Amino acid sequence: MEITERSAAHIARDVNGGTISAREVTDAVLAHIDAVDGDVGSYLTVLHEHARAAAARVDERVKAGEKLPLAGVPLAVKDNMCLTGTRTTAGSKILERWQAPYTATAVERMIEAGAIPVGKANMDEFAMGSSCENSALGVTKNPYDLSRVPGGSSGGSAAAVAAFEAAIGMGSDTGGSIREPGAFCNLVGFKPTYGRVSRYGLIAFASSLDQIGPLTRTVEDAAIAYEAMAGWDRMDSTSIKRYVEPVSRELRTDLRGLKIGIVKEFDTKALGAETHAVYEQAYRDLQALGAELVDVTLPTADYGLATYYLIAPAECSSNLARFDGVRYGLRVEGADVNEMYEKTRAAGFGPEVKRRILIGTYALSSGYYDAYYVRAQKARTLIADDFRKAFASCDLIAAPATSSPAFQFNAKSDPYSMYLMDYYTIPMSLAGLPALSVPCGWVTPPGGDCEMPMGLQLTSPLFTESLLLGAAHAYEQKTKHASKHKPLLGEVPVHRG
Repeated sequence: MEITERSAAHIARDVNGGTISAREVTDAVLAHIDAVDGDVGSYLTVLHEHARAAAARVDERVKAGEKLPLAGVPLAVKDNMCLTGTRTTAGSKILERWQAPYTATAVERMIEAGAIPVGKANMDEFAMGSSCENSALGVTKNPYDLSRVPGGSSGGSAAAVAAFEAAIGMGSDTGGSIREPGAFCNLVGFKPTYGRVSRYGLIAFASSLDQIGPLTRTVEDAAIAYEAMAGWDRMDSTSIKRYVEPVSRELRTDLRGLKIGIVKEFDTKALGAETHAVYEQAYRDLQALGAELVDVTLPTADYGLATYYLIAPAECSSNLARFDGVRYGLRVEGADVNEMYEKTRAAGFGPEVKRRILIGTYALSSGYYDAYYVRAQKARTLIADDFRKAFASCDLIAAPATSSPAFQFNAKSDPYSMYLMDYYTIPMSLAGLPALSVPCGWVTPPGGDCEMPMGLQLTSPLFTESLLLGAAHAYEQKTKHASKHKPLLGEVPVHRG
């Protein structure tokens, strides 16, 4: 197996054992990035010298006798996370030349565990999107079919891991932005419980929803990455002071004794025969592993989209007010300060960001605050309560991660059809629950000429990451869907059914 194709656990084991150095791994991955990223477009900035210096420090630590859980593991960092001295853009023209003066806590913890940041990954501007098409600074393609999107907003991180340009990608998930690109790119995309991973150093979109998590090729790697990045941080007031269990040592091989809920409202028949068959088979596989399937209901789940698209834009309109041309980022001069504000924000923000700022400002405005924002917060409470009731009769919930495989560029040009892509992931985000997507099968999209991956979403109660990752590991080990196809890496798609 090529160095670039090894799992994070495999790389760390080899580097800690002295059979390969972190520098050798880093050089191999950087060479691979230079060879393929012109086609894939995972990165906005490749950190050649930074990565080699980090690898040298890891090799010194290993030589001194340290055992690092992520020793030498190549890491793609989503470009809304600060890393000292690196360009950090959030995929926006308004921050196109901004350099981070400090490092995000989650990134710092990954580096302390031995990971090597090899690049800053492309993303939908300020994490607003489901396809990575909203980036103002580059185009990222799905490594399994370069005519299709990688998912968003963490599309660059997902594509990097899928194309073997990193072993772990760091993403942020507000309404599905880790889980959806995970499903589209044949990866495990894991969103921990809200507050489990520090948001300090993450450029905010919607502060009550944003959560950092990993994108990996295996559940074991997701567990190791979670252990490294999770935990209380005094720099983040929403960070939760609670023990982080050693999840990587508690991965399961079966699901005996577990009850898994199938949501009555999430009927997959309307998704098309092939997609419906993939999810039905996934549920049967859970049963074959020993789980008891039970019906559960989430009566308010259908209100998730409307609720999310009031709360998230409202928080975004507040958070993005700081980008005004005064303190940092782009400045377009004007006749006075008001004209400077207007010109800077008009030139610096893309159409989707402007759309959400306008929606959010309207929802928070006098006369509409109670009618929209307050009612959305009440609906959010009801959605969380529905999950609590559902978990009274089951241990986990299984659902689709997406309604379709990755779609072609420009296929969803109207905002509403794009927003619908988050239908199955938003309710879990509103409730703050841990959730992940794990590869569950392959579908040939209409008009497509090659199979594309699909993801099964698993969700568990608050702070039960060990249960969630353990169940996903059992499913992954039995089904091995991810290993059916390798990415094309620039080749012309051919039918591989």
